[in-house]
Amino acid sequence: MWEFERTPRRVLTRLHFRCISDLFRSSAPTVEVLNGSYYGIYNSHYKQDFFLGIPYTQPPVGELRLRTPQPLNSSWITPRNATEYSPMCVGYNQTTGASENCLTLNVVRPSGVGVQDKLPVAVWIYGGGYVQGSSSNPEYNLTFIVDQSVKMGTPMIGVSLNYRLHCWGFLWSQEVRDQGVANLGFRDQRVALHWIQENIAAFGGDPAAVTIWGESAGANSVGTQLIAYGGRDDKLFRAAISESGAPSTYYRYQTPEEWQPFYDAIVEAANCGSASDTLACLRTTPTDVLHNIFDNSSIVPVHTLAGLNGPQFVQVIDGDFIQGSATSQLRHGQFVKVPYLIGGNMDEGTSFSIVGINTTQQFLDQVESWGVPNATAQVFAALYPDIPEIGIPTTMKGRPPAGYGYQYKRISAFQGDINIHVARRLASQMWATYNTPAYSYVFDVVDHGAGPDAGANHGSEIAFVFSNSNGLGYAPGQEPMEDEPESYRRVADMMSRMWVSFVTRLDPNHSGVSEVTWPEYSLDNPEIIVFNANVSHLSYVEPDLYRAEALQYMSDRLDTVFGH
Repeated sequence: MWEFERTPRRVLTRLHFRCISDLFRSSAPTVEVLNGSYYGIYNSHYKQDFFLGIPYTQPPVGELRLRTPQPLNSSWITPRNATEYSPMCVGYNQTTGASENCLTLNVVRPSGVGVQDKLPVAVWIYGGGYVQGSSSNPEYNLTFIVDQSVKMGTPMIGVSLNYRLHCWGFLWSQEVRDQGVANLGFRDQRVALHWIQENIAAFGGDPAAVTIWGESAGANSVGTQLIAYGGRDDKLFRAAISESGAPSTYYRYQTPEEWQPFYDAIVEAANCGSASDTLACLRTTPTDVLHNIFDNSSIVPVHTLAGLNGPQFVQVIDGDFIQGSATSQLRHGQFVKVPYLIGGNMDEGTSFSIVGINTTQQFLDQVESWGVPNATAQVFAALYPDIPEIGIPTTMKGRPPAGYGYQYKRISAFQGDINIHVARRLASQMWATYNTPAYSYVFDVVDHGAGPDAGANHGSEIAFVFSNSNGLGYAPGQEPMEDEPESYRRVADMMSRMWVSFVTRLDPNHSGVSEVTWPEYSLDNPEIIVFNANVSHLSYVEPDLYRAEALQYMSDRLDTVFGH
C-alpha cells in the first residue's frame, strides 16, 4: 500500500490501465494463425467473437506502393491486438480515417467455435465503384447475418476485407503493363483469399467451404475472381454470390494507350516526368501529395457513367491476371464452375441514369457515348421506346417530375440494363450452358430511404440481405425499413436466411421461412425469383423475360460493340 501511495498519479493510471488491458487480453478470444496469435473481442449480446483489422499482406507502402501484394514475412510470439478495424484504404475523396496501410480483413464467428467445427465461410467484398468503400462500413456489419445462421442451426463465419482503390489499386498504362502491376485491387482480394485458405481453420472455419460474396463493384470483384487467370480454379472458394454485378464489367476495357494520357498527367504533376522509371518515382511521392494529384479532376477526371469519357477503374486485360474479356471467357467456359447466386434490383437504372434527357436525339447521344455506332444506337432507340409505362422506375407514374428530364424513364431503363441486368442474365445463361447451378433473382422492394422516384434502386437490397432491420449505419430518416410495414422485416428475414442457406448448403431453399421454391436457372425454362414485400409470400417465381429482346440484342454485342 505504501509503495502505491508514493507513486505519482500518472504512473498509477498507466499501471491501472495496463492491468485492465492484461485482464481484458486474458479473457478475450484468441486465435493462433500461421504467423502468430491475435486476441479479439467477445460480444455477449450476440455471443460472437470479433477479430478486426488483421493484415493479410505486407503494407503496400514505400517500395511496395503500386506493386503486387506481398505475403506476410514476419512472425511474433506476443498476441497482437485485433479489436479495432484498420483504417480504410485511400480512395477518391476518401481521406479521413484512410491510409495506404489498409490491407486487412475482419472475422466474425459464433463464440466457442473451435478448429474442429469447420464452419462454412462467407467472404464479403464491398462496392463503391472501385474508388471508395471500406469493410468497416457499419452497413456491412456481419453480426446480424452470422446470428441468423446460428438461429437456423447452420452456423457460419463471416469475413470482410479491404482492397486498394482508385489509382492506388487500378492505375493503368504501358508502364503498368510492362511491370506487371495492373489490377492491383483484384490481386489484393486474391491474396486475402489465399490467407483465408491458410488461416481460417484456426478460427473454426472450413477452407473448403468458402463463398465469395459482394455487391456492385464487390459483385463484379466476385465475377473477376471467377474469370481470373483465364478461369483457373485455385480452390479458393466453392460458391459465389453477386448482388448487382457480374463477371462482365460495367465499362469498356480500356487499353494502355487510352489510359496513357491520364498516367502521363499524373507523372508530370508528381515531377516524375524525367525519371527513367516513372513508377519508381511515384513510389517516392508523399502520400498526401499523390492523393491530391489522384483526386484532381483536371488530371484524373472523375469516371463517368458511360463510354470512355475518362479513366475507368475496373478490370483491364493485362495478359496475366485478366487474360481476356469476361464476356468472351464466359461464352467459352473459361470460368470457375461453382454454384452462383446472382441478381439485381428492379430499378437499378435510377442510380446510373442521366437527368435532362428530353429528346430522342439526346437519348441516342447517351447510347453512343458507350462507343456504340449510330446504326446500333437507332436499334436501341426502337428497343427502348419513349413509353413511360414500360420505363423505370415503375413506381414513378407517367412522365417524371420537373428536373428529371422528359425521357428519364427511358434512359433509366437502358442505363440499368447495360450496367447490371444484361450481365446478370448473361452469367445466368452461361452457368446453365455449362451445367453449373445458378440461382437468379430480382429485388423489387422500395426502401424507406430511397422513395418512389428512385424505386428499388442500386444497393437497396443490402440491408435486407444483411438482416440489418434497424438500419445500422444509415443516416437518420434513411433507414431502409423505418416506418415501413412488418413485411419489410419479413423479407429481410427470408433473404438473409436464403443467403445463409446458399453459403452453408449451396442451395437457397433451406431457409425455413419461405413457401416459394427458388428454381435453379435453366436454358429451357429460365426462371428467377422476385422479392416483393407487397405479395402474399413475399416472393414469387417468374420467367426471366423482362425486356427480353433488348437485353438479348445488348448481350450479343457486349464484347464486340460495348467492349465488355
